[in-house]
Amino acid sequence: MLKCPLIAACPPRRSFAWSTLALAGLVVWAGGIGSVSAQTKSTTGAIYTCTDGSGKRVTSDRLIAECLDREQRVLNKDGSQRMVIPPRMSPEERAAVEARKRERALAEAAQKDAIRRDRNLLMRYPDEAAHNKARQAAMDDLHKGIALSDKRLEELRAERKPLDAETEFYKGKRLPGKLRTQIEASDAQQQAQRDIIQQQRTEMVRLNALYDAELARLRKMWTGVAPGTVPVASVPSAPAGVIRPVSSSAAR
Repeated sequence: MLKCPLIAACPPRRSFAWSTLALAGLVVWAGGIGSVSAQTKSTTGAIYTCTDGSGKRVTSDRLIAECLDREQRVLNKDGSQRMVIPPRMSPEERAAVEARKRERALAEAAQKDAIRRDRNLLMRYPDEAAHNKARQAAMDDLHKGIALSDKRLEELRAERKPLDAETEFYKGKRLPGKLRTQIEASDAQQQAQRDIIQQQRTEMVRLNALYDAELARLRKMWTGVAPGTVPVASVPSAPAGVIRPVSSSAAR
């Protein structure tokens, strides 16, 4: 018995070649759909636009080589601006920008240091009485140092008298080597003490100037001026070799 009695109603038999051809067509169709999809995706990227050196407006889907030395705008598909790309800088321009950045960083660090220093100053000296007390303590230390040097100088002068008396025996003659060495050592020791006294007196002048400048700043901050905004007056540096008093606020 035939499965399909009506030949016209039976579907035609598909040969293997026909099936292969149909499959190939399906693959081509799918590839075409993928290509269209890829093309659609490529159009969703950014749009670069600029005005070149001749005044002509240039648009591209990538960074424009003719406008590397000038500003380029990056647009979305709807024409809205996404970002602005600054022009590429020359080595000299880049160095200048870096120098300005370093200057700003140094200025910011200096400002922070000034604020921290002034806050510490306010904590150390909440009022003028505390500041005056610190000044007096520093001056007392220096006075003590001068007094010790004066005492030592008097001792050296007393020690020198026998040596001077001994030289009376050698008037018009060459002094013995030992006596000459002792006199030279005495002279050097006395001069050292005189130098110390002079350094301490110079330090007193310097410290008083520092305390005066410091007090002027404190008075402004005690009235409400913000820390870090009061200029710091320059004061002389400490003389070489001077020993600063331990209790002095100048060592901060």
